[in-house]
Amino acid sequence: MLAVLLALAAAAGYGGSDFAAGLATRQASVVRVTVLTEVSAAGLLLCVIPFVSSQAPSLTSVLWGTCAGASGVAGAMALYLGFRHAAFSVASSVSAVGTAAFSVLAGLALGERPTALSLAGISLAVPAIVGVSAPARRASRDPEPAVVGSQAAAALGQRGLGSPESSTGAAATGRHAAGVAWGLAAGAGFGLFFIGLNQAGSRTDLWPIVIAQLAAMVTVICVAAVTRDLRLPPAGTRRLSLLAGATAAVGTATFFLATHHGLLAITAVITSLYPAVTILLARALLGERLTPLRVAGLCFAAASVALIAAGGAG
Repeated sequence: MLAVLLALAAAAGYGGSDFAAGLATRQASVVRVTVLTEVSAAGLLLCVIPFVSSQAPSLTSVLWGTCAGASGVAGAMALYLGFRHAAFSVASSVSAVGTAAFSVLAGLALGERPTALSLAGISLAVPAIVGVSAPARRASRDPEPAVVGSQAAAALGQRGLGSPESSTGAAATGRHAAGVAWGLAAGAGFGLFFIGLNQAGSRTDLWPIVIAQLAAMVTVICVAAVTRDLRLPPAGTRRLSLLAGATAAVGTATFFLATHHGLLAITAVITSLYPAVTILLARALLGERLTPLRVAGLCFAAASVALIAAGGAG
């Protein structure tokens, strides 16, 4: 049960982080936002972990943590780029399903054997993820939802990795397939991130998440240096970037603890329900409506978590 609760906390952290970073990257460079997000997350973890973690990580933990961090930040940038071409819900849905499937297969390959109830819950998670992430249909003349905002519309215009492509948001680019492809890439990156953290540490040593975060920070700074985009994002997006980093740090810490208190195949699937959090935040803060399909997805998600929790308790 503890692993399930921690995984739910990780889903909340990652869902909130994606929401904040998604808003920021609709208005500013993906690279700049990601740099500030990763720096803030690393700073937060460095302020906490040295005081709660007593044992130094082994070389194996360092290597796994480094791989996790590099793949995780690659997945994050891929997801943010997916937001440029397709709706938030589309890219997030594809990445979540890819993450869940990749992690479950990895867990089974590593010898994990979930119970029948847990497997039933895992099977419900895929339609849950798809349901909560399904884009709302709207007329072609309708404006983009408030995710973009008037300030974003003025800021978007240039093409490429560093700048948004359209002043009307991702759906206006007409490159839905590109958004799906970036979502798949994000799912692979997040799946490797989850596997790396699972392999890196133990129940008492939290240093691997710091190593992973530092590796992520160094990776994105190198990308920024190569692309000559090593600058702060615009003032209007800095708070969102800092918030994204803080919530991502919480998500990483709670996922790390969850995966070392339970099976990777279970904790990764629950954590992959993060699109539900993003959608609920959009509903509460931006007034986006919940479609019947999304409501059904949330019900599937609740049933999935309940079955996985029951299987873990048994």
